[in-house]
Amino acid sequence: MQVPSSPRVWRIAVLGAVCFSLAALAGCATVEPQPQPVPVAYVRPPSTTVYAYPMYNQPPAQQRRDRYQCTVWAVHQTGFDPSSPGVPIYDRVAVQGPPPGTDTAIGAVAGALFGAAISNPWDQGTGAMFGAVTGAMIGNAADQANAQTNAENAGAVQAEVRAQQRELDHKARDFRRAVSACLRARGYSVR
Repeated sequence: MQVPSSPRVWRIAVLGAVCFSLAALAGCATVEPQPQPVPVAYVRPPSTTVYAYPMYNQPPAQQRRDRYQCTVWAVHQTGFDPSSPGVPIYDRVAVQGPPPGTDTAIGAVAGALFGAAISNPWDQGTGAMFGAVTGAMIGNAADQANAQTNAENAGAVQAEVRAQQRELDHKARDFRRAVSACLRARGYSVR
């Protein structure tokens, strides 16, 4: 077999080797279906419902006035206003990252180009193949590190949402307790 001597033939041979290696790597890759972004956690609205029944036949106008005044008093006492727009009804948090396999593909292409560039002119095809395999392995390690980081971030977001939910529930419980105390003092049976 005769070895080609012109630079153009070498470039075509290297380009063919790179294309062949990328096609071979693409045939081995498995692509997992990208899951739809699912909300990590919801902050549900806190329950602030208090049922008050008049014990001394208070007229409807008096009942409305008492409920209003007790609600205002409870807001001032607890610092929690259930009608405030700042109370999150549903906070949706989605954590997304690049699709799986992105770093593997980038590593394979960069490795093939680097391997072809640093190898001897008569050995560029082998250099491209070695570079592509090495780059794909390094990229795969980066993909796995990104997946672990995304999982850790999702856990941190869920913990933060749970803490926020506990705080809202605590404030709502204090608010219900304050409204109930006020209404009991004004002659209502509270449930």
